[in-house]
Amino acid sequence: MSKQSEHILEEQLLIQLQKIGYQYVSIKDEKALLVNLKTQLEKHNHIQLSDGEFEKVLNILNRGSVFEKAKLLREKKHHIIRDNGDNLYFEFLNVEHWCQNEYQVTNQITQEGKYENRYDVTLLINGLPLVQIELKRRGLEMKEAFNQINRYQKHSFGAGKGLFHFVQLFIISNGVNTKYFSNFGLHPQEFLQTFHWTDEENKPLNNLLEEFTDAFLEPCHISKMICKYIVLNETAKALMVLRPYQYYAVESIIKKVKENEILNGYNIDKNGYIWHTTGSGKTLTSFKASQILSKIPAIKKVVFVVDRKDLDYQTNQEYDKFSKGSVSSATNTDDLIKKFKDPNVRIIVTTIQKLNNAISGRNLLKMKSIQNERMVFIFDECHRSQFGDTHKNIVNYFTNIQLFGFTGTPILAENANGEKTTASLFGKCLHKYVITDAIRDENVLKFSVEYIQTFKQKEQIIDLKVEQINETEVFEAPERKEAIVDYIILHHDQKTQSRKFCAMMCVQDIDAVIQYYEIFKRKKQNGEHHLKIATIFSYAQNEEEMEDVTSSQLAMVAEDRAEYGNPKPHRREVLEHYVEDFNELFGEKHNIKDTESFYNYYNAVAKKSKQNETDILLVANMFLTGFDSKHLNTLYVDKNLQYHGLIQAFSRTNRILDKNKTQGNIVCFRNLKDKTDEAIALFSNKEAIDEIIVEPYEKYVEQFNEAVGKLLTIVPEVKSVDGLFTEEDRLQFILAFRNLMRLHKKMSHYTEFTWADLQMEEQLFADYTSKYLDLKEKIGPHSSPEKTSILNDIDFELELIRRDTINVTYILQLLINLKSKHSAKDKESIEKDIFNLLNTDVSLRSKRALIEKFIQENLLHIEDTDTISEEFEKFWNIEQEKALKELIESENLTKEKTERLIENYLFTEREPIRQEILDLRNEGRPSVLKSKEIGDRILNKIISFVDTFVNGISGN
Repeated sequence: MSKQSEHILEEQLLIQLQKIGYQYVSIKDEKALLVNLKTQLEKHNHIQLSDGEFEKVLNILNRGSVFEKAKLLREKKHHIIRDNGDNLYFEFLNVEHWCQNEYQVTNQITQEGKYENRYDVTLLINGLPLVQIELKRRGLEMKEAFNQINRYQKHSFGAGKGLFHFVQLFIISNGVNTKYFSNFGLHPQEFLQTFHWTDEENKPLNNLLEEFTDAFLEPCHISKMICKYIVLNETAKALMVLRPYQYYAVESIIKKVKENEILNGYNIDKNGYIWHTTGSGKTLTSFKASQILSKIPAIKKVVFVVDRKDLDYQTNQEYDKFSKGSVSSATNTDDLIKKFKDPNVRIIVTTIQKLNNAISGRNLLKMKSIQNERMVFIFDECHRSQFGDTHKNIVNYFTNIQLFGFTGTPILAENANGEKTTASLFGKCLHKYVITDAIRDENVLKFSVEYIQTFKQKEQIIDLKVEQINETEVFEAPERKEAIVDYIILHHDQKTQSRKFCAMMCVQDIDAVIQYYEIFKRKKQNGEHHLKIATIFSYAQNEEEMEDVTSSQLAMVAEDRAEYGNPKPHRREVLEHYVEDFNELFGEKHNIKDTESFYNYYNAVAKKSKQNETDILLVANMFLTGFDSKHLNTLYVDKNLQYHGLIQAFSRTNRILDKNKTQGNIVCFRNLKDKTDEAIALFSNKEAIDEIIVEPYEKYVEQFNEAVGKLLTIVPEVKSVDGLFTEEDRLQFILAFRNLMRLHKKMSHYTEFTWADLQMEEQLFADYTSKYLDLKEKIGPHSSPEKTSILNDIDFELELIRRDTINVTYILQLLINLKSKHSAKDKESIEKDIFNLLNTDVSLRSKRALIEKFIQENLLHIEDTDTISEEFEKFWNIEQEKALKELIESENLTKEKTERLIENYLFTEREPIRQEILDLRNEGRPSVLKSKEIGDRILNKIISFVDTFVNGISGN
């Protein structure tokens, strides 16, 4: 069977488009396009236009750029003066009722611009070309169609009346793969910004003539995408179309809101959360959901809630990009209350703290008028929203609200650590798009994780048990930190591609931030590096001063304070010096004299990282969640991370920028291998249990009251704590009261919680808490046997011990390893997990069929998991030989020449030229007409063979 031509592909597409509701119209040039436009606008608006009146319409259409035309298209009413002096109002597109438009399809329109171009297939809505489809025959790259559209943008789309500047969406296809993207005009655009359409389960619908056309190009759906799911970015003056998972997420929220409207608010299952992996465009999704919901008359307010002040500012800025002035950010609690009561404010962005203040204490009466209004609350990063009383206060105060959460790393049964899960706070998960989906679709980058060993035992080390070793002393040793800084200085340029990108370094705590900063600073003063280091950390007004500060700069602080008899600097004073360093480095004038100044400095640090002006941003906790910098590609880790915290931190590096940024680099100076594996497995598993079976409230009351009885046998009164003299007695009290605190924390999540149910008053509990905290501080260092120092028995040397690339092979091996930890009944579930994860890495898509074959035919029969790698290699070699033999025989090639050509191709990374390909054939030379076809066919087979069996098969 011959290869399907582009012409046949186009004909089949036209037939299918007519079947699903498009009327075919023959339009050969702009003149015919204008005649048809007049007819369709008259039909859509139920009017008749004279030639003069239509010329006035064209004058409206012929204004501005692609972005300005997109705004023009969506305006509800346009106006001209008719020939007889009357006013005429009309529309170009019915945005509110998107299915009520006129649909046509045409092909091969010729447009004269700088050069003459002919466009493949054009979808007309009300006579305007709003969707342009460019086709390439099977076997050719879709990127050729993408490049062709780029060329049309420059040469002909703006020619004549510029009607092709009204195109909203482009579709490109080679028959077997299809992608869509929004009209970017003359803005620079990467092929990475093109998307596959999927079903609701994130399965790609790639076949243009079957699944894709029926699903995406169906008239009502394509209209909905244009009318509702294209965002006009005011800052960039560009069109942004939602990706499929974003579309399904917003649709699921709208569905819930409409269901609740039908049930008059009595829907007990009215809330929910969206699980979209970190870095996949959650802000755009939440904005579009907020924007659509705010236009529903019954919804009085859409409140977008963040949990940090910096995210309040960041979200407001992002929303403002999408639609200038569409949101209102509250400056303080009084301002928030004012905005709640203003009927003209439809979308509010606020922090959880301001919201809690607005419905507490003296503000309760001020909010009374809106307490029963119908509102929707959208919570950003609800994996952090274990807000205890705050969440309960919101639910109890407002009587007619719906809650929706967004998170990339939900709290599931496995990582809940005894707390409530995301599902227990927000209800069912409405849509999932996990990390493996995002990597497969190239919406985020894969991770390359390096594990660096930072110390080695000397041969003569004493044989001590692990629990006897002072591990903290080793990890906090100055010599170790010095060695890590030296390692970073040596390798930083390589990791950041000669500083085309920047890095972040997260360390265990604020003291470690200061210690590392001082080392970097000293080495810079000594001329050992020229890296730009910035840092920021929080401090409490009444915290203790720092211990063990020895650097020259901090010594100056000590000198300043020596006359007062207190040589130890407070962290705030330390940060003030670092702010001065920042000011000197960037020529700015920041300080941290008050909260507003602190956040101004915070935003300045964030801006420098986002603009790639810092080399390393050094932090303990700040910026590890919610911070997006496309220029950040490397994370140095000297911090214990796990589950959602680990994925959130790693994901700072995986934002897509351009073709040069191929992965997020993670350099771990702690052995986080097992924690990384656990986190990747958990947040790749769509079947993960998201709810915990919790005890009823009454059960916790019973347990609490029992615990009170035990506590009172140890310390009948608060003052009894002072009479505990032995370490054993004090430890007994600490353990008893710690159990009481744990039970109280669990009970406080329940809406029915009240102190009246408990055999201890709230004030008494608070009094015991104070005693507990003071005593815990005293007894802490002595509550366990003294640790043995091993600093003299180790050498601080850094060595790369493992590198993992988080791709299909890695995740497959990860789940295979987990297999050995499960019983036989779990095998079916594990197999399902493996198939769910197979498509993670785009470069390995070609290997999917073979890996599936290995799993189905080999994996389940292997008893000894240690032999899996060996068996896989055998299987792979057999399949490779079979595939090479089939390639050689089907094309009648010389075996030796073919093998040699493939070897050269791998060595030089240069595709063979046509002459080299044709020389492989045992037959005579083909005719000139056939040479290109045969050469391209064999080359495509060779490239496919290499992609499948050679490129990227190693996971480590």
